[in-house]
Amino acid sequence: MQAKNIAVIGSGRIGRAWAIVFARSGFTVNVHDASKEMLAGAIPAIRESVQDLASFDLIDEPVDTIVARISTCESLADAVADADLVQENIAEVVDAKRALFIELDRLTKPDALLASSTSGLPASTFTEGIEGRARCLVAHPVNPPSLVPLVELCGAPWTSPQALERAHIIYEQAGQKPVTVNREISGFLLNRLQGALLDEALSLYEQGYASAADLDTVIRDGLAMRWSFMGPFETIDLNAPGGVADYAARYSGTYRAIASGRTPFDWPADTLGKLDAERRAVLPRDRIEERSRWRDRRLMALLAHRRDVGDRED
Repeated sequence: MQAKNIAVIGSGRIGRAWAIVFARSGFTVNVHDASKEMLAGAIPAIRESVQDLASFDLIDEPVDTIVARISTCESLADAVADADLVQENIAEVVDAKRALFIELDRLTKPDALLASSTSGLPASTFTEGIEGRARCLVAHPVNPPSLVPLVELCGAPWTSPQALERAHIIYEQAGQKPVTVNREISGFLLNRLQGALLDEALSLYEQGYASAADLDTVIRDGLAMRWSFMGPFETIDLNAPGGVADYAARYSGTYRAIASGRTPFDWPADTLGKLDAERRAVLPRDRIEERSRWRDRRLMALLAHRRDVGDRED
């Protein structure tokens, strides 16, 4: 089945970014939000974001053409009636998601895929007992999906392989980079990897080994330089003449010693308060949204660079 129509439920930052992802790839998108105020602001905010993409030459069509593919719907039933895929983006509350998925199962076409953007709730926690549960899955994006293409696909034990396969195709058609999580696990893949790094960074900070600014520098100007274009396994494969096996022979003892001496971070309030004060000295709270916009534009510049380099080499 060739997917054409997408319904995006929830018009916050993630929902608006998903609408852009699908619309710029030629899909027709209906956006619904239970809040009329949020819904009213969706199209203007989407237009502004698409204009930013255009300024970095990251879209292939005029801004108006892309935005015209997106409509807002006050009625959930109207939004999802013709959807081939529904992308849910409501609050991370199990009961709220379960209630919504029951409604989506009732209102959508029998073959429509029902996907959640949840960043931590397994699909089994809110789809059990739903008649059409075989078509329900998690499609976890990175914020914002219009700039970071990864999407993690993870089904419940009852999600059909066909549903996951169709979802993989649709997200690829939308220009994303889908990966499959083979079975449910809390946090999926990205948040578990991010959490491991964050835990160690916070622990090093708490123990006084470095300032927050210096730890940020270690990642930004160190690890992230390579990780922006290759993953950890390819990184170590290239960091020893004989590849992964050689790397393990050289450094496994060092990493075992590090692991055995690790101090997990328990999120104490005093350490977090100190960290927050350090960050607020650099970035006042009322400038966080401004800095977020700056981050998004830096991501656009990186995307533009990767696209240009990709046109010339692997």
